[in-house]
Amino acid sequence: MPTALITGASAGLGAEFARQLARRRADLILVARSAGPLEELAAELRREHGVAVEVLPADLTEVGDVEKVAARLRDVSDPVDLLVNNAGFGLPLQFADNDIDDEVRHLRVHVEASMRLMHAALQSMRGRGGRIINVASVAGFISRSTYSACKSWLIGFSRWADAEYSRDGVSVTALCPGFTHTSFHERMGLAVGQEGVPSIMWLNARDVVRAGLRDAARGKPVSVPSVRYKVIVAVARFLPSSLTSRVARRGRV
Repeated sequence: MPTALITGASAGLGAEFARQLARRRADLILVARSAGPLEELAAELRREHGVAVEVLPADLTEVGDVEKVAARLRDVSDPVDLLVNNAGFGLPLQFADNDIDDEVRHLRVHVEASMRLMHAALQSMRGRGGRIINVASVAGFISRSTYSACKSWLIGFSRWADAEYSRDGVSVTALCPGFTHTSFHERMGLAVGQEGVPSIMWLNARDVVRAGLRDAARGKPVSVPSVRYKVIVAVARFLPSSLTSRVARRGRV
């Protein structure tokens, strides 16, 4: 059976990745800050799908915890075949009003932790083969605060890494969903209706994960689920950043 390591696995897209991969008979390593929710999900997946599930609590804002996960990825005696860099959180869009320490933690999770874990995964995947899915966002194609900047970096780095390491049998895909029904917005104290975003723009987590796994299997460096968001990304390339940033103030992706 293939083995997948998923960060941010206790809820949202991470938990959905775990459920869909378990249905495909993949063994799992679940990573998140809190052990309790991970243990509950692990028990559910073992019971319903009969797969092996390892729980690895880690706070990816802490270098020591990131190294703990990286060490698991480098373990060639029990190798990981798929890394899903999904952990992340959002902040209010007004950068100057945010606590700078919160912004630094935000950067560590979205950029530094993803980079360190990719580096570790490549140590064991090169030559053997493997896949990496970096959960980015449509926000990475537009201009707005540090969330957009982090996701833009992740998209660009994923494109390069896919081109560079495909010769070694490793594919890298940046999954770029738009607004998706998960607990992401709730953790920032926002209900769906408070985002000022039409209901037609919201995606289902199951569809996002299904598209990401499909495109990763096809070796696509960038996956944008749904036709409507593909159109938005295509159009955004030709619009000035001053315009896209004004539009983007209406919500968080």
